Amino acid sequence: MMAGQTPVRTFKALSALLTYPGADLVAAIDEIEAVIDDENLLRPAVRRGLQSLLHALRTDDLLDLQERYVELFDRSRRLSLHLFEHIHGESRDRGQAMIDLVQHYERGGLLVMANELPDYLPLFLEFLSTRPPGEARSLLAETSHVLSVLDERVQSRNPAYGAVFTAILSLAGDVRAAPVATESLAEVDDLAALDAEWEETAVAFGPGMPADGCSVDRLRIQMRAARRDARHSGA
Repeated sequence: MMAGQTPVRTFKALSALLTYPGADLVAAIDEIEAVIDDENLLRPAVRRGLQSLLHALRTDDLLDLQERYVELFDRSRRLSLHLFEHIHGESRDRGQAMIDLVQHYERGGLLVMANELPDYLPLFLEFLSTRPPGEARSLLAETSHVLSVLDERVQSRNPAYGAVFTAILSLAGDVRAAPVATESLAEVDDLAALDAEWEETAVAFGPGMPADGCSVDRLRIQMRAARRDARHSGA
């Protein structure tokens, strides 16, 4: 379904559905749905799950839509759409992770505005929509531990928005089907080694930063470190 290196527009469509609902979003709902249907990357059941949100965005009062969005995503850190909130919290590692992600975006041709935080999930998805499918899926899969938690939390509060997370996870291969408990000890040791590599380089930024300091591998190190920490803490 994703022949060649054609970027996946479905990522951008799902990104739009997770943004604050304004008049522009409401006006674009038909186009968003057309992209999802035309690319046909989501299973029929997953596409049906999106219908509730699409219908609400078409028909509900805009102020009601905005109020529900703010109540869902902006009132609780547990439902934050900023990925590093769930990975690093308020630790100093978050700042370095932001720098790495901005630089990775820039290397891919996406310039982040001064008022935007690079770990904002809709922005991350927009970036993925510009990348080759293999790279996009791989990076998305590295965030699956965070997305799975958000999926469960949002589903319990607002299933219409929860369907968007289900759709995103399906593009990553729906890794929830592989329980963490089945991971081998060797993989856990490998994650610990990756963590050590990240810790050694986390403070290296500025003019002397290595050329590969914001590589895909560096981003994966950070995401995998968070997955290991979540497993050990029982989160």
